[in-house]
Amino acid sequence: MRRLPLNRLSVKLSAILFAVVAVALGIVYVAVVPRLESRLVNAKIDELHKAAKVLPTQVNLSPLAIQQSVRLVAAQINARVVVFQRLGDDSLAVFADSSPVPGEIASDSVARAALADQDVRDGRSSRDDQEFAEVAFPARLSGGQIPGVVLLSTRLDDALTSVELVKRSLLIAGAVAFAISWFAGSMAALRVTRRIRRLEDAAERLADGNFDVPVRDDSVDEIGQLARAFDRTRVRLSQLDRARREFIANASHELRTPLFALGGFLELLADEELDETTRRDFLETARGQVGRLTRLATDLLDLSRMDAGQLELVTESVDLRAVAEALSEEFGPLAEGSSHRLRLVASGEAHALGDPERVQQIGRSLVENALRHTPGGTTVELRTGVRNGLAELEVHDDGPGIEADDREHVFERFYRGGSGAAFGSGIGLAIARELAQAMGGAIELESAPGGTGFRLMLPQAGAPAAFPRENALVKR
Repeated sequence: MRRLPLNRLSVKLSAILFAVVAVALGIVYVAVVPRLESRLVNAKIDELHKAAKVLPTQVNLSPLAIQQSVRLVAAQINARVVVFQRLGDDSLAVFADSSPVPGEIASDSVARAALADQDVRDGRSSRDDQEFAEVAFPARLSGGQIPGVVLLSTRLDDALTSVELVKRSLLIAGAVAFAISWFAGSMAALRVTRRIRRLEDAAERLADGNFDVPVRDDSVDEIGQLARAFDRTRVRLSQLDRARREFIANASHELRTPLFALGGFLELLADEELDETTRRDFLETARGQVGRLTRLATDLLDLSRMDAGQLELVTESVDLRAVAEALSEEFGPLAEGSSHRLRLVASGEAHALGDPERVQQIGRSLVENALRHTPGGTTVELRTGVRNGLAELEVHDDGPGIEADDREHVFERFYRGGSGAAFGSGIGLAIARELAQAMGGAIELESAPGGTGFRLMLPQAGAPAAFPRENALVKR
């Protein structure tokens, strides 16, 4: 027979529910049974007290008359009546008894307590394997010459039978409750463990790189929320995996193209018949391909440094207008070659706090992005200014705009857009945003049909920082 593992969640939950029911029934048993028994016994004793109040404390009858009298009283109050006389050694002897079977009653503890204290006493006693409720009070026999005690005793059979009935009922109810709780707990635990096992299977699929199967659980409880979190993770991992594959393909393309070009130029440069002008043109083109490789390698190195928290930054005043002028001059030939119009629109000085080299790097990424992703004939403007204590460098174009589905992803690593042609490695804007955050700033995107603007905002030199720096990347 197969044993059920004790470390299974279903077994644990069933055991917990079983224990809760057991504790609850135990509390009910302890709270109800003794109290019920005490109240029933006290009710019997109270009845005897009422009867004792109407009985005389002086007994002047002869022994024969007393015997008849106690039997009559016993029948009236439905209790045994015993009259004791005190002997010289303070022991008791039965003087009259309504019961035809005296038994071992002469040593009754309640009667002896009433004799010793000369006061009314009550209690519970056992005789002949039976329980009795008793009340005793002192009396004087034969004209007050002989001290004695009158004992009223009634059996507790009916009261104790009721208590036993309650006990049996609680035990039967407890057994039924235990069975039901174990079954219900097992069913509930089985349902929970099945759902958890589905999440476990989903985690195994994610660990194996299978991101195609959705994680489904339509309930609104914590497991349902966890399942939805798993599914969001699956979607995100799927996007990252797709972006990783695309990045590898793009990076391979980005590397292969300039490498092939460089190889071809080197072969051509080895030709001794090239004239000097052609040789210089080849060298200039080869230099551009080397710069392209250098930028890609720099981007990859920046990513690794950001992830390791080892990006080194300096903080000093940066003239954003001068940065915009340098970018306009640097990208002027590229814009002209791609039929773009690159204009500088500067509204006064804008001095920011940041790393000059990194600010220039961000500006290059924004301008290159605008020139790459807009059609020929588009105007790209470089704007600078100060607003709300922030120095701004904006790259704005009057192109078709960015699709709504792409706007929230353009700053993600390796994302290259889902519409239209995609160029580059997909890490330029991601690096730009992280660099801006590292310098205590941010990059905002505003896009609509007919225009797109990327705005770099940095703390103004001499003004308090407007952005929290908890996301800043600093050297560890």
